[in-house]
Parts: sequence; structure tokens; C-alpha cells
Amino acid sequence: MKGALKLGKIGGIGLFIHWTFSILLVFIVYVNYKAGNDTKQIVWSVFFILSVFITVLLHELGHALAAKNFDIQTKDITLLPIGGLARLERLPEKPSEELVVAIAGPMVNIALAFLTSFFIHIPDNSEELIAQLTGGINGNNFLLNFFLVNLWLALFNLIPAFPMDGGRVLRALLSYKLERIVATKIAARIGQFLAMGFILLGIFSNPFLVIIGIFVIMAAQMESNFTESKYRLKGYKVKDIVMKQYLTIESGETLARAVELLLDGQSKEFLVTENDRAVGTLNRDEIIEALTKKTDEVLIDSIMNRNLIFLQADSFLEDVFELIYTNKSSLMLVIENDKIIGTLDTENLLEFILINEVKSKRAKVD
Repeated sequence: MKGALKLGKIGGIGLFIHWTFSILLVFIVYVNYKAGNDTKQIVWSVFFILSVFITVLLHELGHALAAKNFDIQTKDITLLPIGGLARLERLPEKPSEELVVAIAGPMVNIALAFLTSFFIHIPDNSEELIAQLTGGINGNNFLLNFFLVNLWLALFNLIPAFPMDGGRVLRALLSYKLERIVATKIAARIGQFLAMGFILLGIFSNPFLVIIGIFVIMAAQMESNFTESKYRLKGYKVKDIVMKQYLTIESGETLARAVELLLDGQSKEFLVTENDRAVGTLNRDEIIEALTKKTDEVLIDSIMNRNLIFLQADSFLEDVFELIYTNKSSLMLVIENDKIIGTLDTENLLEFILINEVKSKRAKVD
């Protein structure tokens, strides 16, 4: 993810923190300062925020470890001011697997809350709770706040709405009886209905709920569209949509030559070769970026994308859909019998889906 600083690796999983996290820390310090809190209070507040993000990291690692049990690797985990994001190489589709992976995160929070409960006195009533929490984060109420945050994270993530874990739990349960696409649409609509409730409640109470509601509505629609697109590819293979006509450019050519080819036709992506061997790809965005930083005489070899993605011609599109989707800006190479027979990009895939959708609707009318 752009703008993220790599912290290291855990079990081969890259750990990143987004630069906007620093803004959150500055905000926390500023709020405490404006409230008249002393340095000790500010340090406790910052320490608490850091502990919460460690909790979020453990939450995401829960998903990652659960996915690993089903031979699903996690590419990386990024910590954001609004939470964490674990990028799995693919989403589990078997109901039992999706259920385990989805619920693993909230279960980590529940486990942390349970362990913390042994070291705190849980208030008997709301008045006592408010009294303990009054005055901000300090040494006396740190663990109580940690306990409450973990309970809140578990409950919030179990709301049956995408992109929260609860939306995936709901879909997994529905998938035991229904097709995945049907289960996804039902789960998405339920989530959007709840989101409307967030928006209405937020209008009269907390504007932040309005933002959450809008975010849930958009995320639910994206999940529904993604699943439907994948469903429409069922039964088709990569070779069914391979593009056999594609432009190549030698790695020893100049940026000026790439610009010339870009302006001379409709192609926005090129296969970079060296002695008739594929060595990289180059797209329009990379050409434009190079133009802003380098001279026209710079060689393609220094600006091309060397990360080649190969697809087997006989692979089913539904099996490689997520790989294609996560490499939207890349030109992928289709191989058969260890030879390149063509290319494939996201635009071509989406056109194929659109054409099939139109054909399907026309067939129903006929």
C-alpha cells in the first residue's frame, strides 16, 4: 500500500503502518494538551493508542493464522488509523473455511478481554464505570479501558455487514444452504439495511455513524459486485479470453519510442522483450510517471515493471480471478506448453464479463 512504512515480518507476513498513523498520534497529543492534561497523562494516552494498534495487529494475525490452516497465505498486514487490513492471497470460499477465518479476528479480541478481566475490577454499575473512566487514560484505569476496547472491537467486527467480519460470518452461514452468490447478495442487503440505520442514527446523534454507514453501503456493494463478476466466469478458462494480438517493445528502446507507440494506437500496455524473451511490462501510467521524472532518452529497461505474472491457459478464470483483480494495472502473460500464447489484462476481463451479462439478459428475454 502506498504511503506505508514497513515495520518488519512475522511468520513471513510483511507488517506495514500507514503514514497517517502519525497524524493520529499528533491529534491525541493535541487533544490532551488542549484539555490541560500534564505530560504524564499525555504519555498514558499515547501508550494506550499504541496498545490498541497492537491489539488490531493481533486481530489481523488471527485471520492470517486461521487462513494458513487452509493453505491460504497472507501477503501483508497494514495498520491504518481506522484499523487493520490483512491481504490474503485469496478469500476462502468453502463455508466452513470462511467462517473460521472470519471469526478468528473477533475471537482474538474476546480472548484478550477475557485475560484482561483477571487483572481488573469490573464495575458493578454504570455509575461506578463512569467514575473509573473519568479523567482520561491513567495507570489506574488503563487495563479497564483495554478490556472495554477489546469487547467493543469484537462486537463491532461481528456486525453482520461487509466489510466487517460479521458480514463474512453471515455469508458463510447462509452458504451452507444457498449458492455463494445468493448468500453474498443477501448478506450485502442486510448490511446495507443496517447501514441505513447507522446513517439515520448518526444524523441525530453522531456524524461519525453517518460515515460508517456510507462506508458499509459502498463496501457491501463492492463485495456483491466482486462475487457476481467471479460467478459469471464460472466454467470459462483463461484461453477463452486470451488476447493474441499485443504490442511489444524492446528493453533497449527509449522512453520517446514508448510515447510514440502509446500515441500511435489504442494500446495502453506493452510487453517488454529482450532478444525475443519477455522481461517486463510497461503501461500508460508508468510511461507518464517516467516522463515527469526522466528524460526522453532513458531506456525502457530502467522504467519497466519487472514483476511478470504468468497465467496457465487451462486455468479456470474463477480460480485466478482474484490474482487478476489484485493486479489491475498489470499486463499478464498467458502460457501454454511453456510458451507465451497471448496476454490478458483487467480491462479485457471486465469486457468479457459485461458481454456475458448482456447475453444472459438477452437469453432470458428470448
